[in-house]
Amino acid sequence: MKKISLLVLFITLLGCKNEHTYENKIKKDVMFLSDDKLEGRETGTDGELKAAEYISQRYAEIGIEPKGTEGYYQTFSFKPTNDPHGEVAFTNIAEDGTVTGTNVVGYINNNAKNTVVIGAHYDHLGYGGDGSLYKGEKAIHNGADDNASGVAVMLDLAGKLKDVNTSNNYLLIAFSGEEMGLLGSNYFVKNPTIDTKAVSYMINMDMVGRLKQDSTLAVYGTGTSPIFKQVLNSHNDNFKLIEKESGVGPSDHTSFYLADIPVLHFFTGQHEDYHKPGDDFDKLNYKGMATISSYIFEIISDLNDNGKLAFRKTKNESEETPRFKVGLGVVPDYLYDGTGMRIDGISEDKPAQKAGLQKGDVVVKLGDSTVTDMMSYMRALSAFEPGDSTVVSVERKKDILDFNLIFK
Repeated sequence: MKKISLLVLFITLLGCKNEHTYENKIKKDVMFLSDDKLEGRETGTDGELKAAEYISQRYAEIGIEPKGTEGYYQTFSFKPTNDPHGEVAFTNIAEDGTVTGTNVVGYINNNAKNTVVIGAHYDHLGYGGDGSLYKGEKAIHNGADDNASGVAVMLDLAGKLKDVNTSNNYLLIAFSGEEMGLLGSNYFVKNPTIDTKAVSYMINMDMVGRLKQDSTLAVYGTGTSPIFKQVLNSHNDNFKLIEKESGVGPSDHTSFYLADIPVLHFFTGQHEDYHKPGDDFDKLNYKGMATISSYIFEIISDLNDNGKLAFRKTKNESEETPRFKVGLGVVPDYLYDGTGMRIDGISEDKPAQKAGLQKGDVVVKLGDSTVTDMMSYMRALSAFEPGDSTVVSVERKKDILDFNLIFK
């Protein structure tokens, strides 16, 4: 009996040790979620369900309890529209044309008064569709950066937070339907599985896998609570921070901000593989992702004893965005904080490529308008119609070059 008791005790202690041992699996998580076998994780497909099953298994492995409506899952049905990030109506009726998405929801219950939401969308574009920027033959869009990277960092944070910083509970949500219009986060906020009045703040991660050599990290929502800027900067030893105050943007944090919840959204910038088949796991900066995860963990730890954070409304920058009918056919570098608009990628057979512009060029003038930043660039574009021609001036290796350009 004594030997059996000691053996049982040893196994029990070993099990406890495994349960509470944190392990960095960021690269493994990205590789699974961006594998061809998941066929791009389009909302409502078998590939997305395989990803949902994997995420729920990872929750269970970490020791996170289910907090969906069906275990870890919270399903929602809707009819898609042709308006990306537009409004759709949710429905409880399964009929032709209806798509069912699945949020994956886990909970670290510390029996605390307040809860912190940590989220990232896990759906992507499948084989492309309307959201794709790829002009070639049908191909799987694996979305390693967009957004297997955010999910992997979310899972990494979940492992770090288990049994620490216990003054808050933590709700982990892998959102579905983001690419079709922030649908999963919208649905959750309208149909929460916890009391959202007790949510202190929400952290969102979307495309955090390509930290560049200059370590530029964008953080949106910094104005949505008075304490955010101080905390962000007091723990920053590694990044060139680009801070945006607005709580509104093209990712899931927007749904929570619109429910009067403070938000922080982390983003390492767009790139040439954005919404294309080339967004694969081998192009990610895993050391950078681990550093971002550690940074967010320090922020959460600092805020652990601050209670429910004060919410503050911010200017909706998207309402001030000029409307335009033409484009250069470039991917802007949204993290560039110099004068002008730096080009991070060139689309094939578009005005910029035909005119001779290159990746790395900084647009400083478009027609008669001086370009000092993204907003002035968009204002300049709004003055043109398809078929118009103009001169675009760019800075290239300290030289100013002029190119003749025709808008399609």
